[in-house]
Amino acid sequence: MTAAAARAHRPALRSGVLLSGPLLRGPRTVHLVRHPVTGAAFEVGVKEHFLMTRLDGTRNLDDLAPVYADRFGRRLGEDHWYRLLGLLGARGLLAGAPDPAPPATAPKPPNSVWRGTRPLVADADATTARLHRALRPLLRPAVQYPLLVAVLAFLALFAVRAPELIDGAAWLVRRPVALLGAALFLWLSITLHELAHGVAAQHYGGHVAEIGLRWRLPAALLYCTVDDYLFLPGRRAKLVIAGAGAHLNMVLLLPFAVWWLLLPAGAPERPALAGLLVLGTVQGLSNLVPLPPLDGYRMLGQVLGTARLAAETRTYLAVRRGGRGSPALAAYPALARRIHTAYAIGAVALVLLAAAGTVAFVLAVLG
Repeated sequence: MTAAAARAHRPALRSGVLLSGPLLRGPRTVHLVRHPVTGAAFEVGVKEHFLMTRLDGTRNLDDLAPVYADRFGRRLGEDHWYRLLGLLGARGLLAGAPDPAPPATAPKPPNSVWRGTRPLVADADATTARLHRALRPLLRPAVQYPLLVAVLAFLALFAVRAPELIDGAAWLVRRPVALLGAALFLWLSITLHELAHGVAAQHYGGHVAEIGLRWRLPAALLYCTVDDYLFLPGRRAKLVIAGAGAHLNMVLLLPFAVWWLLLPAGAPERPALAGLLVLGTVQGLSNLVPLPPLDGYRMLGQVLGTARLAAETRTYLAVRRGGRGSPALAAYPALARRIHTAYAIGAVALVLLAAAGTVAFVLAVLG
C-alpha cells in the first residue's frame, strides 16, 4: 500500500476482537488485545487502544487526527498510523486480513502418578452453560444479597463465639473418622468452588475454556479455566467471577451454622459441627487473601486496575534498589510507585500474619 493509499484507507477492526480495559503494568498503562480465532493476545498502549476503538471502516487518518490531538494534545503522525495498520494487519486484527498462525505454546509436562492435569469434559463452555441455565434463578440479586448478608452474620457469630468453635475444631482433629467426613465435605466444597467460577463467568458472558482435574498427590482438585476473564466489560463482573468460589464456600456452611445454633449445649453433634465450621471458614476466607494465585489476588488486581501486580512489584523493588535517580525508576508514575510500595509492604505483613495465625490456630487446636 502506498503512503497516499494508507492515508486515505478507512480500516475496520475485525469482528470479535477483544479489548480489555486499562491495566497498570509496571510504569505503563496497557490494554490487552485478543484475536477472536487464534486466541493470540498481546498488549497495546493507551494511544493505540484509542485508535483501535475507532476503526469502524468509516474513518481515515485525516478523520482521526483531530480527535487524537484533542485527546493527547499532539498530532497523530503518519508514521504512527502506518505502524499501527501494519501491526494490526500482520496480527490478523483488521477486517479482511488473513488469520496468523496460532501462537506457539510450550508443551505441557507429561502427567505422572504424582502430578498432572487432565481435562474431564469435552466442551467445558457448554457444560457450564447448562449449569448456568439450571441455576439462573438462584443467581438473582433477590437471592444472592440475602445470602451475602447471612454470610456476614455468620462471620460476626464466628468472631463472637470463636473460643467455643475452636474447641470444636480441637475435638474434631482428634477423631480420625469424624475428621475424614469433614475433609470429604471440604473437598466437595473446593470442587463446587471451581464450578462456581465457571457459572459466574457464564452469567456475565464469559467463556469457560477447560474443566479438569489437577493432582499433586496426595491432593487432587478440580479446576475451571475462564480464558477471557480480563476482557469482560465492567469491573463488577470480574470481581463477582473471582469471588464466586469463596462466596459459595461460605454459603455451603450456613445450614451447618444454623444446625449448630439450634442444638442444645450438650448435644453430641455440636463439637463436630463446630470443627467443620472452623475448617470451612478458614478454607473459604483463605481464598480471599490477596496473594497469588488466590482469588483475592485477582480481586485486588481488578480493584486497583493492575496486571501481574506481584511480578511487577518485584520488578519495581529491583529498580528501586538500583538507585533513586535511575531513568527506569523515574519512568514510574506516582500512582504506580504508591501501589507497588503498598503491595510490597502489605504482602510481607500478610505472610507474617498468616504464619502467626497458623501457629496460633494449631496451638489452640492441639493444645
